[in-house]
Amino acid sequence: MKNTILILLALPFFFFSCASNKSMKKVVNNSLDFAQKQSMLMADTLLPQKGMLPRTYQNGKLFTSNSRWWCSGFFPGTLWYLYENSNDNKLKDLASTFTSRVEREKFTTDNHDVGFMIYCSFGNGLRLTNNDAYKEVLMTAAKSLSTRFDDRIGAIRSWNSNPKKWQYAVIVDNMMNLELLMWAYKYSGDKKFKDIAVSHADKTLNNHFRDDYSSYHVVSYDTITGNPHIKQTHQGYKDESAWARGQAWALYGYTMMYRETKDDKYLNQAENIAKFILNHKNMPEDGVPYWDFDVNPSQNEPRDASSAAIMASAFIELSQYCEKPLSKKCLKMAEKQLKSLSSDKYMAHLGENGDFILMHSTGSKPGNSEVDVPLSYADYYFVEALTRYKNLKKW
Repeated sequence: MKNTILILLALPFFFFSCASNKSMKKVVNNSLDFAQKQSMLMADTLLPQKGMLPRTYQNGKLFTSNSRWWCSGFFPGTLWYLYENSNDNKLKDLASTFTSRVEREKFTTDNHDVGFMIYCSFGNGLRLTNNDAYKEVLMTAAKSLSTRFDDRIGAIRSWNSNPKKWQYAVIVDNMMNLELLMWAYKYSGDKKFKDIAVSHADKTLNNHFRDDYSSYHVVSYDTITGNPHIKQTHQGYKDESAWARGQAWALYGYTMMYRETKDDKYLNQAENIAKFILNHKNMPEDGVPYWDFDVNPSQNEPRDASSAAIMASAFIELSQYCEKPLSKKCLKMAEKQLKSLSSDKYMAHLGENGDFILMHSTGSKPGNSEVDVPLSYADYYFVEALTRYKNLKKW
C-alpha cells in the first residue's frame, strides 16, 4: 500500500516531466528548422558577394564585413552546426565555402579575436569533417594568437588601441579564445599552448572579478610590474556595473576551461559566476538580460539576446559538471532562455530581419553601436545552445 501511494504521488511529476520534455523537443526542433531555412537565405544573398560575411541588419540594410571583422567566423560556424543537425550536404558545402572566406585570419597577430574567427569556423569544420587541411589552419592560428602573450604580464593582450589609456588591455571576452590554444595543445602535444591558456585564465580569475563574482570588462596591466593599473567596464553602464555579455563570456570561458583542464578552480569560478547571474534581481522573467545588469529596468533599456544565447549554451554545459541543486537551476535557466529566444519576441520571421535568426541584441550601448539589432554571434551561440541541448537529450 505504501509503495502504491508513493507511485501515485510521483505520477504528476512524471507526466509534468514528460510534457516539459516534449515541449522543449518541439522548441529545439522548430528553432533549428527555422534557423536552417533562414541561414540558407542569408547564404544565397552573400554567395555572389566575394569574401563577404554577415555582421548586422539596421534600418532595412544588411551590413556585411570581410574576414577582418572580429565576428567573421560566426556565420560559417552557424552553418556547421546546422549541418551537424541536418546532415544536409548543401549546408556542408555552404559551411565549407564561407569558412574558406576566413582562412587568411590564421595569420592575424594584431588582435586577440583570431580564436573567434578561426575556431568557430575551422574548429567546427574539423570536428565534423576531419578535413586535414583545417588542422594546419588551426595550428597556424594558435601560433598567431600565442604571439600576443607576454610572460611579464601572464596574459594575452586583447587590444592595441588607446595606449595613452591602457598600457596592456585584457578584456574578459578573451577567455573565449583559449579554446583554440587548448585544441592546439591536444593536437600537437606542445605544452606551451596549454601554459599560455592556463596563465591567462588564472590572471583573469585573479584580477577581473569583484567579490560578488561579477566581472569588469577591461583590466589594463602595468607593463613593468605586471599588476593592474586600471579596471573598467568599457561597454557597460559604468565601470563598476555588470555588463551582461561580459558575464556571459566569463561563464562560458571558465566552464570551457574546466572541461579542458578538469581543474576544480575553474569549475568553482564558473559556478560562482552562474550563481551571480541566476540570482540577480534585475534578470528579467524571460531570462533575456538587459544589456547591463545594473541599468534601471524601468527605463526601457534594450535587451541583449546575444548574452542570453551565450549564457544558455554555457549553462547547458555547466549543468553537466556541477552538482544539484545548481545543476538543475542551470539547466532550467537554459531552457527558459531557449524558449524565450525561440518566441516571436526574439526570433524573426522567415525572410525578415536581414535573414538573421534572432532580433534584439546589443553590441555596444555606450558607443551607440549595434543597439537593438540582430548580430551574427547571437545566432551562432543560439544554434550552438540548441545543438547542445539536443545532444544532451539524445534526440
